[in-house]
Amino acid sequence: MRFGIKTVPQHTPWEPLLAVWQAADDVELFESAWNFDHFYPIFSDSTGPCFEGWTMLAAMAAATRRIRIGCQVTGMVYRHPAVLANMAATVDVVSGGRLDLGLGAGWNQEECDAYGIELPPLKERFDRFDEGVEAIVRLLSDPTTTLDGHHVRLRDARCEPKPVQQPCPPIVIGGTGRRRTLRTAARWADQWNSLPRSPETWRELRDVLDEHCAKEGRDPSEIESSVNVRYDRGAGPGPMAEAAATFFEAGVDLVVVGLPAPYDPADVDVVAGTLSELAEAG
Repeated sequence: MRFGIKTVPQHTPWEPLLAVWQAADDVELFESAWNFDHFYPIFSDSTGPCFEGWTMLAAMAAATRRIRIGCQVTGMVYRHPAVLANMAATVDVVSGGRLDLGLGAGWNQEECDAYGIELPPLKERFDRFDEGVEAIVRLLSDPTTTLDGHHVRLRDARCEPKPVQQPCPPIVIGGTGRRRTLRTAARWADQWNSLPRSPETWRELRDVLDEHCAKEGRDPSEIESSVNVRYDRGAGPGPMAEAAATFFEAGVDLVVVGLPAPYDPADVDVVAGTLSELAEAG
Protein backbone atom coordinates (compact mmCIF):
# COMPACT_ATOMS: atom_id res chain seq x y z
CA MET A 1 0.00 0.00 0.00
CA ARG A 2 1.32 3.42 -1.01
CA PHE A 3 0.13 6.80 0.22
CA GLY A 4 0.43 10.50 -0.46
CA ILE A 5 -1.14 13.70 0.85
CA LYS A 6 -2.74 16.66 -0.90
CA THR A 7 -3.35 20.23 0.22
CA VAL A 8 -5.31 22.66 -1.94
CA PRO A 9 -3.61 26.05 -1.51
CA GLN A 10 -6.76 28.14 -1.13
CA HIS A 11 -8.11 30.16 1.83
CA THR A 12 -4.91 29.52 3.79
CA PRO A 13 -1.78 31.35 4.93
CA TRP A 14 1.58 30.04 3.74
CA GLU A 15 2.93 28.87 7.08
CA PRO A 16 0.43 26.02 7.70
CA LEU A 17 0.94 24.68 4.17
CA LEU A 18 4.68 24.61 4.66
CA ALA A 19 4.35 22.97 8.08
CA VAL A 20 2.10 20.20 6.72
CA TRP A 21 4.41 19.39 3.79
CA GLN A 22 7.46 19.33 6.03
CA ALA A 23 5.63 17.10 8.51
CA ALA A 24 4.72 14.68 5.71
CA ASP A 25 8.33 14.80 4.51
CA ASP A 26 9.33 13.35 7.88
CA VAL A 27 6.87 10.43 7.65
CA GLU A 28 8.22 7.59 5.52
CA LEU A 29 4.70 6.26 4.92
CA PHE A 30 3.93 9.18 2.62
CA GLU A 31 5.72 8.96 -0.69
CA SER A 32 4.30 12.10 -2.30
CA ALA A 33 2.65 15.46 -1.62
CA TRP A 34 0.40 17.29 -4.08
CA ASN A 35 -1.30 20.62 -4.65
CA PHE A 36 -3.59 21.87 -7.44
CA ASP A 37 -3.31 24.30 -10.35
CA HIS A 38 -5.91 27.04 -9.91
CA PHE A 39 -5.74 30.80 -9.51
CA TYR A 40 -9.12 31.13 -7.81
CA PRO A 41 -10.45 28.92 -5.00
CA ILE A 42 -12.73 26.24 -6.40
CA PHE A 43 -16.01 24.88 -5.02
CA SER A 44 -15.98 27.68 -2.44
CA ASP A 45 -15.76 31.47 -2.30
CA SER A 46 -13.83 32.19 -5.48
CA THR A 47 -13.02 35.74 -4.33
CA GLY A 48 -10.70 34.41 -1.63
CA PRO A 49 -6.93 33.89 -1.73
CA CYS A 50 -5.26 31.05 -3.63
CA PHE A 51 -1.53 30.41 -4.04
CA GLU A 52 -0.22 29.67 -7.54
CA GLY A 53 0.58 25.98 -7.83
CA TRP A 54 3.94 25.86 -9.61
CA THR A 55 5.69 28.57 -7.64
CA MET A 56 4.43 26.74 -4.56
CA LEU A 57 6.01 23.52 -5.86
CA ALA A 58 9.34 25.28 -6.37
CA ALA A 59 9.24 26.54 -2.79
CA MET A 60 8.31 23.11 -1.45
CA ALA A 61 11.08 21.52 -3.51
CA ALA A 62 13.60 23.61 -1.60
CA ALA A 63 11.87 23.16 1.77
CA THR A 64 11.65 19.33 1.72
CA ARG A 65 14.27 16.62 1.36
CA ARG A 66 12.62 13.27 0.57
CA ILE A 67 8.98 13.35 -0.42
CA ARG A 68 8.00 13.45 -4.09
CA ILE A 69 6.07 16.53 -5.16
CA GLY A 70 3.51 17.22 -7.83
CA CYS A 71 0.45 19.10 -9.02
CA GLN A 72 -2.90 17.33 -9.48
CA VAL A 73 -3.02 18.42 -12.21
CA THR A 74 -1.57 21.24 -14.28
CA GLY A 75 -4.12 22.82 -16.63
CA MET A 76 -2.58 22.77 -20.10
CA VAL A 77 -4.55 25.85 -21.17
CA TYR A 78 -2.81 28.11 -18.64
CA ARG A 79 0.75 27.96 -19.99
CA HIS A 80 2.44 27.29 -23.30
CA PRO A 81 3.78 23.71 -23.23
CA ALA A 82 7.36 24.87 -23.83
CA VAL A 83 7.13 27.26 -20.86
CA LEU A 84 5.71 24.49 -18.70
CA ALA A 85 8.48 22.10 -19.76
CA ASN A 86 11.12 24.60 -18.61
CA MET A 87 9.27 25.12 -15.33
CA ALA A 88 9.11 21.37 -14.75
CA ALA A 89 12.80 20.90 -15.50
CA THR A 90 13.70 23.63 -13.02
CA VAL A 91 11.52 22.21 -10.25
CA ASP A 92 12.93 18.74 -10.84
CA VAL A 93 16.47 20.08 -10.51
CA VAL A 94 15.63 22.09 -7.38
CA SER A 95 14.01 19.02 -5.79
CA GLY A 96 16.89 16.73 -6.68
CA GLY A 97 14.70 14.63 -8.99
CA ARG A 98 11.47 14.36 -6.96
CA LEU A 99 8.92 15.84 -9.37
CA ASP A 100 5.88 13.96 -10.64
CA LEU A 101 4.58 15.96 -13.60
CA GLY A 102 0.79 16.11 -13.41
CA LEU A 103 -1.03 17.21 -16.57
CA GLY A 104 -4.67 17.76 -17.52
CA ALA A 105 -6.57 19.52 -20.27
CA GLY A 106 -8.03 22.27 -18.04
CA TRP A 107 -11.65 23.17 -17.40
CA ASN A 108 -12.19 26.29 -15.24
CA GLN A 109 -14.26 28.75 -17.23
CA GLU A 110 -14.33 31.39 -14.48
CA GLU A 111 -10.55 31.66 -14.31
CA CYS A 112 -10.15 31.72 -18.07
CA ASP A 113 -12.79 34.41 -18.51
CA ALA A 114 -11.25 36.55 -15.76
CA TYR A 115 -7.72 36.37 -17.18
CA GLY A 116 -8.53 36.39 -20.88
CA ILE A 117 -7.25 32.85 -21.34
CA GLU A 118 -8.88 30.96 -24.18
CA LEU A 119 -10.74 27.83 -23.08
CA PRO A 120 -11.50 26.09 -26.37
CA PRO A 121 -14.40 23.71 -26.97
CA LEU A 122 -13.76 20.20 -25.74
CA LYS A 123 -12.49 18.67 -28.99
CA GLU A 124 -9.99 21.45 -29.62
CA ARG A 125 -9.00 21.51 -25.95
CA PHE A 126 -8.07 17.85 -26.04
CA ASP A 127 -6.35 18.20 -29.40
CA ARG A 128 -4.21 20.89 -27.79
CA PHE A 129 -3.70 18.67 -24.76
CA ASP A 130 -2.43 15.76 -26.87
CA GLU A 131 0.07 17.97 -28.69
CA GLY A 132 1.06 19.71 -25.47
CA VAL A 133 1.90 16.49 -23.66
CA GLU A 134 4.01 15.32 -26.60
CA ALA A 135 5.83 18.65 -26.73
CA ILE A 136 6.60 18.59 -23.01
CA VAL A 137 7.89 15.01 -23.01
CA ARG A 138 10.09 15.63 -26.02
CA LEU A 139 11.46 18.92 -24.70
CA LEU A 140 12.38 17.30 -21.41
CA SER A 141 13.92 14.26 -23.08
CA ASP A 142 15.55 15.30 -26.37
CA PRO A 143 18.45 17.69 -27.06
CA THR A 144 16.25 19.70 -29.45
CA THR A 145 12.62 19.36 -30.45
CA THR A 146 10.86 20.20 -33.69
CA LEU A 147 7.10 19.70 -33.71
CA ASP A 148 4.78 20.66 -36.54
CA GLY A 149 1.50 20.36 -34.72
CA HIS A 150 -1.74 22.10 -35.50
CA HIS A 151 -1.61 23.96 -32.19
CA VAL A 152 1.99 23.56 -30.94
CA ARG A 153 4.89 24.41 -33.23
CA LEU A 154 8.49 24.09 -32.11
CA ARG A 155 11.66 24.69 -34.15
CA ASP A 156 14.89 23.19 -32.84
CA ALA A 157 13.62 24.09 -29.37
CA ARG A 158 15.83 23.51 -26.34
CA CYS A 159 14.96 22.95 -22.70
CA GLU A 160 18.08 23.28 -20.58
CA PRO A 161 19.07 22.27 -18.05
CA LYS A 162 17.45 18.92 -18.43
CA PRO A 163 15.60 17.47 -15.43
CA VAL A 164 17.43 15.17 -13.05
CA GLN A 165 15.04 12.33 -13.88
CA GLN A 166 15.65 10.95 -17.33
CA PRO A 167 14.26 10.58 -19.87
CA CYS A 168 11.83 12.89 -18.00
CA PRO A 169 9.94 13.10 -14.71
CA PRO A 170 7.05 10.62 -14.44
CA ILE A 171 4.01 11.88 -16.34
CA VAL A 172 0.75 11.85 -14.36
CA ILE A 173 -2.37 12.29 -16.48
CA GLY A 174 -5.44 13.29 -14.50
CA GLY A 175 -9.08 12.84 -15.48
CA THR A 176 -11.80 10.34 -16.30
CA GLY A 177 -12.73 11.10 -19.91
CA ARG A 178 -13.11 7.69 -21.48
CA ARG A 179 -12.44 8.67 -25.08
CA ARG A 180 -9.74 11.35 -24.97
CA THR A 181 -8.18 11.63 -21.49
CA LEU A 182 -7.67 7.90 -21.08
CA ARG A 183 -6.32 7.62 -24.62
CA THR A 184 -3.73 10.29 -23.85
CA ALA A 185 -2.89 8.46 -20.64
CA ALA A 186 -2.38 5.25 -22.60
CA ARG A 187 0.08 7.04 -24.87
CA TRP A 188 2.10 9.04 -22.37
CA ALA A 189 1.29 8.41 -18.71
CA ASP A 190 3.41 6.73 -16.10
CA GLN A 191 0.53 7.27 -13.67
CA TRP A 192 -3.18 7.90 -14.15
CA ASN A 193 -4.94 9.89 -11.43
CA SER A 194 -8.68 10.06 -10.84
CA LEU A 195 -11.35 10.91 -8.30
CA PRO A 196 -13.89 8.14 -8.92
CA ARG A 197 -17.23 7.83 -7.16
CA SER A 198 -16.57 4.24 -6.13
CA PRO A 199 -14.13 1.34 -6.61
CA GLU A 200 -16.57 -0.10 -9.14
CA THR A 201 -16.46 3.09 -11.20
CA TRP A 202 -12.69 3.13 -10.95
CA ARG A 203 -12.49 -0.47 -12.16
CA GLU A 204 -14.63 0.35 -15.20
CA LEU A 205 -12.41 3.30 -16.05
CA ARG A 206 -9.26 1.26 -15.57
CA ASP A 207 -10.61 -1.32 -18.01
CA VAL A 208 -11.15 1.46 -20.56
CA LEU A 209 -7.58 2.64 -20.03
CA ASP A 210 -6.31 -0.90 -20.55
CA GLU A 211 -8.29 -1.09 -23.80
CA HIS A 212 -6.64 2.11 -25.01
CA CYS A 213 -3.27 0.64 -24.05
CA ALA A 214 -3.97 -2.39 -26.23
CA LYS A 215 -4.77 -0.13 -29.20
CA GLU A 216 -1.63 1.95 -28.62
CA GLY A 217 0.61 -1.10 -28.19
CA ARG A 218 1.34 -0.17 -24.57
CA ASP A 219 1.72 -2.58 -21.68
CA PRO A 220 -0.98 -1.54 -19.14
CA SER A 221 1.28 -2.58 -16.27
CA GLU A 222 3.54 0.37 -17.15
CA ILE A 223 0.85 2.79 -15.95
CA GLU A 224 0.21 3.08 -12.23
CA SER A 225 -3.16 4.21 -10.88
CA SER A 226 -3.77 6.75 -8.13
CA VAL A 227 -7.01 7.93 -6.56
CA ASN A 228 -7.89 10.66 -4.09
CA VAL A 229 -9.80 10.24 -0.85
CA ARG A 230 -10.51 12.83 1.84
CA TYR A 231 -9.79 12.95 5.54
CA ASP A 232 -12.64 14.65 7.39
CA ARG A 233 -11.42 15.90 10.74
CA GLY A 234 -14.91 15.84 12.18
CA ALA A 235 -15.67 12.27 11.11
CA GLY A 236 -12.25 11.00 12.16
CA PRO A 237 -9.86 8.84 10.14
CA GLY A 238 -12.05 5.73 9.95
CA PRO A 239 -14.02 6.58 6.78
CA MET A 240 -10.82 7.66 5.02
CA ALA A 241 -9.10 4.37 5.86
CA GLU A 242 -12.15 2.36 4.77
CA ALA A 243 -12.25 4.16 1.42
CA ALA A 244 -8.53 3.62 0.92
CA ALA A 245 -8.87 -0.09 1.67
CA THR A 246 -11.65 -0.58 -0.87
CA PHE A 247 -9.65 1.12 -3.60
CA PHE A 248 -6.57 -0.95 -2.85
CA GLU A 249 -8.72 -4.08 -3.07
CA ALA A 250 -9.91 -2.93 -6.50
CA GLY A 251 -6.30 -2.64 -7.71
CA VAL A 252 -5.26 0.98 -7.13
CA ASP A 253 -1.53 1.52 -6.57
CA LEU A 254 -1.49 4.85 -4.71
CA VAL A 255 -4.05 6.57 -2.49
CA VAL A 256 -3.65 10.33 -2.01
CA VAL A 257 -5.34 11.72 1.09
CA GLY A 258 -6.74 15.23 0.87
CA LEU A 259 -6.18 17.02 4.17
CA PRO A 260 -8.72 19.52 5.53
CA ALA A 261 -8.24 23.22 6.07
CA PRO A 262 -7.30 24.96 8.26
CA TYR A 263 -4.10 23.00 7.76
CA ASP A 264 -2.51 21.48 10.83
CA PRO A 265 0.58 19.22 10.87
CA ALA A 266 -1.09 17.23 13.66
CA ASP A 267 -3.42 15.83 10.99
CA VAL A 268 -0.42 14.29 9.27
CA ASP A 269 0.31 12.21 12.37
CA VAL A 270 -3.34 11.17 12.77
CA VAL A 271 -3.64 10.08 9.14
CA ALA A 272 -0.25 8.34 9.17
CA GLY A 273 -1.12 6.38 12.30
CA THR A 274 -4.39 5.13 10.88
CA LEU A 275 -2.93 4.27 7.49
CA SER A 276 0.00 2.46 9.10
CA GLU A 277 -2.49 0.21 10.86
CA LEU A 278 -4.27 -0.36 7.53
CA ALA A 279 -0.98 -1.26 5.82
CA GLU A 280 -0.06 -3.67 8.58
CA ALA A 281 -3.48 -5.32 8.47
CA GLY A 282 -3.33 -5.58 4.67
